Amino acid sequence: MTAVQTERDAMHRALELALLGPRTGVNPQVGCVLLSPSGELLAEGWHRGAGTPHAEVAALSSLADPADAVGATAVVSLEPCNHHGRTGPCSAALIEAGVSRVVYAVDDPGAASSGGAERMRAAGLEVENGLGAAEVEQAIRPWLTATRLGRPFVTVKWASSLDGRAAAADGSSQWITGAEARADVHRRRAEHDVIVVGTGTLLADDPALTARGDDGLLPHQPAPVVLGTREVPAEARVREHPLPFRQFDGGDLELTLGALYADEVRTVFVEGGPTLASAFIAAGLADELLVYLAPTLLGGPRTALTELGVADIGAQRRLTLTAVERLGDDLLVVARPAAAAAAAEHPATTPPPEPDSPFPLSTKE
Repeated sequence: MTAVQTERDAMHRALELALLGPRTGVNPQVGCVLLSPSGELLAEGWHRGAGTPHAEVAALSSLADPADAVGATAVVSLEPCNHHGRTGPCSAALIEAGVSRVVYAVDDPGAASSGGAERMRAAGLEVENGLGAAEVEQAIRPWLTATRLGRPFVTVKWASSLDGRAAAADGSSQWITGAEARADVHRRRAEHDVIVVGTGTLLADDPALTARGDDGLLPHQPAPVVLGTREVPAEARVREHPLPFRQFDGGDLELTLGALYADEVRTVFVEGGPTLASAFIAAGLADELLVYLAPTLLGGPRTALTELGVADIGAQRRLTLTAVERLGDDLLVVARPAAAAAAAEHPATTPPPEPDSPFPLSTKE
């Protein structure tokens, strides 16, 4: 096996390790593999959450003998950080351990945490970036997008009939989709920091805004956020949520997202009805759309989206489909606003995806 293939395999493993870490919170998912000068696996590690050792330090700590790090290659899914937070800079840890070469996939876009590559090069280490960039970009896209834009990554979800209705004419909507689709929604809720609903939906449906499974509440709960000026009733189920809800007037969505980002929120799940979903899309603040389509027809005025600011066909909001999945009798369509996806995923400082590793369109059954 060539040295290049060994490092490619190690990067694949580093990404597998990264995804063992929590998807929520202020820190990215990162994995690290340490290779001997001859390409043999020495140790591996991943970041397990805020306050725990970063992936590089976890890998170094797993070495049978610390002296084995001398002359080793560190293969890391994200540029080793260069700042003091709850833990020290990983770039300094690799330098001090005696690692001679570092290969990483994607530059750290953080204003405070970037610069690790430059620091390591200045210390005499050989540093290479871009290996596996396409895969890592896709895997940790929410964190990268949030860090690059300085606001949380926003997922907008809705369920509708095939004719685009979110409810029957009388407003009833439980349930358009089946049990498998609803279970998928709860799983995805648990992968976000907060869940957002408008006061209109809250007053009409009284949602609990929790993430639930067959055995009750899932281990991670998104914090509830309510947008709107109407008062939340004292008996509203959101008041029974494991985490206290926060309320914003919703008049300025960018300001609201900025406040959430400052409070270490990196992912937002919008599940607040047609008006709120449309507002995020119209404002260009929706990074991903989850559309659950049920094989039914409802007709009537209760459309899944309302006004998007599209005056003519030239102003249509084009989407990029990234997955289509069957969930029982329903379909889940995952899409991204095309222009926003291109801008967020391929900034000038980020290497373009490798041509031999495109992100496939999923058609899971």
